Amino acid sequence: MLFANRSVTTKAQAMVFKNYGPPAEVLKVHSFDLPSQIGSNQVQLKTLASPINPSDINQVEGVYPSYPPFNRDLGTVDEVAVGGNEGLFQVERVGTNVTNVKVGDWVLPRHTSIGSWRSAAILESTSVTPIKSNNISITQAATVGVNPCTAFIMLKDFVKLEKGDWFIQNGGNSGVSRAASQLGKLWGYNSISVVRNRPNIDELKQELKDLGATIVITEEELADRKFQKDVLFSQVKQTTGSTGQVKIALNCIGGKSATNIARVLSEGGNIITYGAMSKQPFSLPTGLFIFKDIHAHGYWLSRFGNKKPDEKKKIIEEIFDLYRTDRFKDVPVDKNIWKLSNTIEENGEIFIKAIKKAMEGGHDKQIIIFE
Repeated sequence: MLFANRSVTTKAQAMVFKNYGPPAEVLKVHSFDLPSQIGSNQVQLKTLASPINPSDINQVEGVYPSYPPFNRDLGTVDEVAVGGNEGLFQVERVGTNVTNVKVGDWVLPRHTSIGSWRSAAILESTSVTPIKSNNISITQAATVGVNPCTAFIMLKDFVKLEKGDWFIQNGGNSGVSRAASQLGKLWGYNSISVVRNRPNIDELKQELKDLGATIVITEEELADRKFQKDVLFSQVKQTTGSTGQVKIALNCIGGKSATNIARVLSEGGNIITYGAMSKQPFSLPTGLFIFKDIHAHGYWLSRFGNKKPDEKKKIIEEIFDLYRTDRFKDVPVDKNIWKLSNTIEENGEIFIKAIKKAMEGGHDKQIIIFE
């Protein structure tokens, strides 16, 4: 039920932590009441869904450069932080001075560290941005702000790609890579997706090609110099409409994988690092810099979103239009249902199970659906 701004108490739950550490050990469910009154510039939100992203996990571990605020706002004895950066909310109440959103609107976080792993929240109205909810699913809206936006910006902001140009990416089955493959195909770019070997590798290769990847290879194939020369480069040159130029390498893994995708770059190519799933540093041979004029960049979506929230919103609306016209598929998700009617222990177990899957890898994207 949706309420106007009147005195009403709402029961809520949140996934909080008072110390940094292993998520399964430090995260706890906290039950609390939202204040019965909200400020004139505030909004009361009901959380519809919130995904679990690698950056969320890193924040809880204390190894991420941005941190959520620690306080006693939820009535805890100790200062705690609420996890989660991405999510979809619905406006339930608005303060008397609020004009940017109205009751019933779907809204997304305008900045990071909003604390999306909670069933409800009272926030400043300027911390959220409304979206058009027509023909958009809850899952699509809740997951648009990180992976699709990251792929969109990296393919557009660093190098001007022409139709027929190529990019290579490791972590080829990740949410960002799936988005990049689709966007690349829509914009006329070719892509090479590199994935880990697995028992169903042929099925995965076909799935990613159907999604938009031009070529899909394993890490082992990429590391084989003979395969690179005799097979990979041959396919790049022979693909219809190909310029033969691999101009961008998207790196989310680091270690040897990053070094290997950099070797595939054409002269003047750019490797863009946006993640480090292996938690390993990587080195680039001196020859790549001297003789191939390779350039290395880092990319952090949080910085972009915090500095240019309006530009990010425009990108989100572009992606929503692709969803609405069936030209873009959202990442496969594993829905974990959080019910307020459950006990704290039950919801805690549901969440910890989901975050363990997210940390293990090899599963669909984990998302919490609040009911």
